[in-house]
Amino acid sequence: MSEAAKEQKTLPKGRIHLLDEIRGFAIIFMVIFHAFFTIGYFFQWEWGMDLVRFCYPAVPYFAGLFVFISGIASNLSHSNIDRGARLLFIAYGVSIVSFLAVGNQDAIRFGILHMLAICMMLYGLLSRILKVIPLLIGIVLNVIFFTLTYTVTEGKLGIPYLWEMDLPIEWYQTDFLYPLGFIRNGFTSGDFYPLLPWMFLFFAGCFFGRLAVQKKLPKFTYKSHVKPIAFIGRHTLLIYLAHQPVIFGLCYAVQLILSMTAH
Repeated sequence: MSEAAKEQKTLPKGRIHLLDEIRGFAIIFMVIFHAFFTIGYFFQWEWGMDLVRFCYPAVPYFAGLFVFISGIASNLSHSNIDRGARLLFIAYGVSIVSFLAVGNQDAIRFGILHMLAICMMLYGLLSRILKVIPLLIGIVLNVIFFTLTYTVTEGKLGIPYLWEMDLPIEWYQTDFLYPLGFIRNGFTSGDFYPLLPWMFLFFAGCFFGRLAVQKKLPKFTYKSHVKPIAFIGRHTLLIYLAHQPVIFGLCYAVQLILSMTAH
């Protein structure tokens, strides 16, 4: 047997279960956080808002994990443009439903699904160009860009407390640049993940994902460690779409029962 054949035989095969498990862990946190938010914000139970405030500092980290892994997974898909277009259709369906359910103030105008859908399509369009950029350089550049644009929604570019510059105020006086993070006073969205900075974390994942394509990830990443969480991680879109109506329905049922027992 040739050396190449021996090497191919020793390569890990199958799904990268660790990515499913991390994604499942992230979606579980998101469901719990949204449950607390629904309890506190919509049903006015103060302990829910206390838990929201407690959990809030961790939200960007769990969202970041989810976005980064979505970038990795885009390397394993042969139809990112089609996949992104379908997801964008679903995302705007969620926007319409949220507008009908909770009104204009709390409707989801540009949430994580919108952002991921556009990133998928951009990667599908740019993948051949991006492949020219070495893996390490691509990751480092995107981490730098993510850091520099993290405060775009606040009208600034740079690194907080080290170096910052104000962006043109005109960019923040329109009603159509919010997908990029340029939001005018009074802008609201029930879930908001603008392309700046999150697209750079997605593309960092895309570059890192080359290791998955080349089967150069550690062998333990291909093994399933917590199967229930891995299962959840394989069905994150379905969970994302279903969890809010379920949470709202349960809270409404509990409130109804409490009101009936109080009389």
